[in-house]
Amino acid sequence: MADAKVIPFDDDRSRARRRPGGRADGEAAAVRALPGPQQGHQEPEGSREGPAPDTAGEAPGADVGAEDGTGAGAAAGGWEKRLAGGLAFLRRRITGDYEVDEFGYDEELTDQVLMSLLRPLYEKYFRVEVKGVENIPAEGGALIVANHSGTLPLDGLMMQVAVHDHHPAGRHLRLLAADLVFVLPVVNELARKAGHTLACAEDAERLLRSGEIVGVMPEGFKGIGKPFGERYKLQRFGRGGFVSTALRAGVPIVPCSIVGAEEIYPMVGNAKTLARVLGFPYFPLTPTFPWLGPLGALPLPTKWTIQFGEPIPTDSYAPEAAEDPMLMFNLTDQVREQIQHTLYKLLVQRRSVFF
Repeated sequence: MADAKVIPFDDDRSRARRRPGGRADGEAAAVRALPGPQQGHQEPEGSREGPAPDTAGEAPGADVGAEDGTGAGAAAGGWEKRLAGGLAFLRRRITGDYEVDEFGYDEELTDQVLMSLLRPLYEKYFRVEVKGVENIPAEGGALIVANHSGTLPLDGLMMQVAVHDHHPAGRHLRLLAADLVFVLPVVNELARKAGHTLACAEDAERLLRSGEIVGVMPEGFKGIGKPFGERYKLQRFGRGGFVSTALRAGVPIVPCSIVGAEEIYPMVGNAKTLARVLGFPYFPLTPTFPWLGPLGALPLPTKWTIQFGEPIPTDSYAPEAAEDPMLMFNLTDQVREQIQHTLYKLLVQRRSVFF
């Protein structure tokens, strides 16, 4: 594998690449079907032949279980609906009766499959506690800026579940990712389907202007691959490219602090030679990996907290403000300091790494 290359977030170059979709090459994108059983095939009421069944003479309580949702009838009906919904979903996937956007995002697959796979990890394993989700706007674009840690990018995925499951408006988070994500087999396709896209200013601005919630972790590989001894110490936030993008789109910046991810894979060493051979930015050595083999790749069940801070508005600045280096430096420093201060506050408040 070639050496991993990180495209700077500030890169405004035009990239005329084909967005991967859910159809074969040359086919037009299909229209997304609604989740669950398709309603278009249901018979309209009153169209059935014959009179409606007379239920007036039924014995009292004959169908109480089905009515109050506590009997076997309700349970059977629930399973039938789930089975019908699952079969309808499979039919749409097989026939291609669904759509993806120009970035490859498949909302139906994300909602019904990917989020369902991540949710047990989120709720049962890491027991994520979410604070301040109401600071994310109910409509319109916003840029969420978070710290990055944990050796593997599970923090971004958990943040995506937090927004998806806890935001009152049911919003979706579109994450910006490094090149390495999109050159790995299988991971590339799943990332596209889940709404992730390459971390470049052009794509980020287009998503923000279209009213999407976009997430970025400016620390990049320096944050996620830092030694365990430097945990919760924010690394450099680049050259402020995310601030410039938010200013151009006129959207608020929402700082996000994540506690708990630093300890899932305590990185005590880095096999740099092996990393260069494999084309990775680092090759982590932890107390369990690679010494215990596949078992060592299991993350520690730490207790997480994700807190979304007060949004920083940008719509009051003039359009040319995006080219002001001093303003970008000040806003970048403001976001970074807010995240760092919140991390320290959350660390003081937590009782234990695991509880």
